[in-house]
Amino acid sequence: MRASLIVALLALPLLAAAQGYPGTPAEYLKLMDTNGDGKISEAEYVEYMSAGFRRMDTNGDGVLEADELPGGHGKPVTLQHYQDNLRRQFHKLDRNHDGFLNAKELTAPPQG
Repeated sequence: MRASLIVALLALPLLAAAQGYPGTPAEYLKLMDTNGDGKISEAEYVEYMSAGFRRMDTNGDGVLEADELPGGHGKPVTLQHYQDNLRRQFHKLDRNHDGFLNAKELTAPPQG
């Protein structure tokens, strides 16, 4: 998958935040923290971030075809491939390597 498409898909929740949704890292964390423990697990991160993919997948087949992608062109992207990229992104964000993201890690640019 092209890096620009991955970046665009990963940015969807951040764009929502810029449009009046969560204003602080703590508020953003709360959106993802489904079990209320104050931190984000890999599973919570992948599930939350996959919501944008699912909204774009208008026919619900688990594949974003060209007509479902921004701009209406590009190579198809499977949900599995997208989620694999999210898992890699999660581990880049997890700077202290504890298997969870805190509010600061969640909103920091990934390293590596």
